[in-house]
Amino acid sequence: MTSQTSEVVIQAGRRRALDPRELWSFRELFYFFTWRDVKVRYRQTLIGAGWAIIQPLAAMLVFTVFFHNVAGVSSGNVPYAIFAYSGLLFWNYFSTVVTAMSNSLVNHQSVITKIYFPRVIPPVSSSLLGIVDFSFAFVIFVCLMIYYGSTPSVVGLLLIVPMLVLSLIFAVGVGILLAAVNVKYRDVRTAMPFLVQLMMFMTPVIYPLSSFPHRFVWIVNLNPMAGVISTMRAGLIGQGSIHWGQLGLSCVSAVIVLALGLSYFARSEKRFADII
Repeated sequence: MTSQTSEVVIQAGRRRALDPRELWSFRELFYFFTWRDVKVRYRQTLIGAGWAIIQPLAAMLVFTVFFHNVAGVSSGNVPYAIFAYSGLLFWNYFSTVVTAMSNSLVNHQSVITKIYFPRVIPPVSSSLLGIVDFSFAFVIFVCLMIYYGSTPSVVGLLLIVPMLVLSLIFAVGVGILLAAVNVKYRDVRTAMPFLVQLMMFMTPVIYPLSSFPHRFVWIVNLNPMAGVISTMRAGLIGQGSIHWGQLGLSCVSAVIVLALGLSYFARSEKRFADII
């Protein structure tokens, strides 16, 4: 009885495409990495997943006091607390995914240098961490909606999953690009908190999209998270209205970022084991 083994050869100067069949054959490793990342995230923490609730709540209180009460940032026809939390809910989901993905390859360097597997698995498995945090934070968001008497529209409820998918597409594009860059330049790990904070202030998280002049709104919506947050605020808490054309622009932008991230990752993959 003979057994067949497969051999993967990674040649310098040759670009390897991401093969869905190969990814499927390594699906058990994907599950293992995902479960490991979840356990590591909450290991030896006093309140565990409670941080997913405390962080947006604390940020909401700070933004309400300083940006709304002191700086006078308006939230239109809805209370600023739920306005800020709705933005933080989806922003924290995006930032969690990007941060986890950007560090994923470096965190798995001991495995990457020993055996072959599709290098895209660690970043993609890390992207699921955001779902865990989002689920806990969303429970508090529902409580806030009940407290403030906010009734979501049917369209808003139906758009929750599509907007999560759109956020994930954009986050994976950014995260997988930074993961590849981080292998060679470890400055990415140090710069990530600053980059995430900078991107947050460029996204209508603490201020409404209507604060921009109308002729510049399309530029803001090139940032997919601007479209996501504005759409969810309109659908869930009634702040503004859904602009489908602007949301479409955000979708196109997210797909382009994903394509660029995957392309750069595929070109860089063959050098990971040598330089990590």
